[in-house]
Amino acid sequence: MQDSSAPATPSAPSQTSSSPQSQPSAAGPGPSEGPQLPKTSSTIPAPAVPKSKNTGVRRMRRIIAEDDEWTLAIVPLLTELCIQHIVKNFQNNPILKQLLPEHQQKVLSHLSPDLPLAVTANLIEDEGYWRRCCTKRWPVCHVARHGGSWKRMFFERHLENLLKHFIPGTTDPRVILNLLPLCKSYVHRIHVDQFLPPVQLPPPPRFGDQSESGSEGEAEEPATDHYQLGDLVAGLIHLEELDLVYGVKDCGMNFEWNLFLFTYRDCHSLAATIKACHTLKIFRLTRSRVDDEKSRILMRSLLDHPVLEELDLSHNLIGDRGARGAAKLLNHSRLRLLNLANNQIRASGAQSLAHALAHNTNLISLNLRLNCIEDEGGQALAHALQSNKCLTTLHLGGNELSEPTATLLAQVLSINTTLTSINLSCNHIGLDGGKQLLEGMSDKKTLLEFDLRLSEVAQESEYLIGQALQANREAARQRVLNPGHLMTHITANGRENSGE
Repeated sequence: MQDSSAPATPSAPSQTSSSPQSQPSAAGPGPSEGPQLPKTSSTIPAPAVPKSKNTGVRRMRRIIAEDDEWTLAIVPLLTELCIQHIVKNFQNNPILKQLLPEHQQKVLSHLSPDLPLAVTANLIEDEGYWRRCCTKRWPVCHVARHGGSWKRMFFERHLENLLKHFIPGTTDPRVILNLLPLCKSYVHRIHVDQFLPPVQLPPPPRFGDQSESGSEGEAEEPATDHYQLGDLVAGLIHLEELDLVYGVKDCGMNFEWNLFLFTYRDCHSLAATIKACHTLKIFRLTRSRVDDEKSRILMRSLLDHPVLEELDLSHNLIGDRGARGAAKLLNHSRLRLLNLANNQIRASGAQSLAHALAHNTNLISLNLRLNCIEDEGGQALAHALQSNKCLTTLHLGGNELSEPTATLLAQVLSINTTLTSINLSCNHIGLDGGKQLLEGMSDKKTLLEFDLRLSEVAQESEYLIGQALQANREAARQRVLNPGHLMTHITANGRENSGE
């Protein structure tokens, strides 16, 4: 029996380590040594690792992507990453002019239309960007009314919106004036159809015998002056058109006449504004209850204006004194269009206008519809047309005219060679007046429009006048299409006459 306490006999070396067949050869493992992996395109050599002491097998592994759809093509280019960064940080670091043109377009196409105007106004000229700004803000956009420019349209309508919602004494004027440096180069037209008055606070309560110290008439009237345009217009270096209405839209049950009051302070301020604006070509002040005195203040400021071409004071309360002011303006201005429709002008005012018209060489359109000049005023205007050589459009609809005016006007038609459009609708021309106008039309080849609706003219006369007008329009169209044919015809007639 062997003693368990005796030292153990060392075991013999293992056959694996002592056998010469197990030693690796210089040439590597043979065909029968160790497992062999098939050589395919999906196997790649493993990274260099210490070889096992027990085996000479080189381990191989297969790499399998976790995302089956991954491809190198979806990795963004560095240029795209830079553009995304510029777009994301454009408000704080606007980078545009330094980029290549194609990169500028990519940046502009991704910029938000809500960026502050202080960043975009004087930096971005791209019409596509401003078109997105306009269409996002307003559902209906008539860019043709703004010179075909989307940027101009945005700044004009944005400024108009600020003016329409400005409340004197409540709104900070800097809201508008701070926009001036950004929009002054792009605003050519201002159309404001609403001016809000100041907020009317209820009068303070009276205590004791305060009511006995003075009458109610001595109480100060609340100020109703509107926003003064002087500082704004002075900064708009390209302003050409000013179209204003002093009133409140959609007042509903809160209607008061004070909401439609064009005050004397408003009038004097506006007169000084338009006098100082030497780029103004069109001035319209309609539906603002402008009376004789206020119209004369405005017209006095427009005397000798260097470039004013159109004045529209329609739908107001202008009478004969205001018409005399307009007549004086015709003699001291370059007006080409004058619109005094729907006022309170009578025969005396029409006679003043006729006297100025007889010597005028600039006015091409006069609109006096919906006044009450009657035959006395209508005949005065007809006499003026005998010597006037520039007026092309005359609108006398709704003026209580009758046969005497039509008789004299028919005689003028055979003399005057410049009139192309006359409107005598809604008058009392009558059957005989219609016949005389038809006779005057027989030799009138330049007249293209003659409106006699609701003027008590015979249907036959109105039809024949329409046929003559159609022939005149066709002849005018042929003259435009074939100007050389007309010259040839005139030359041929001249030669024939000289031969005779």
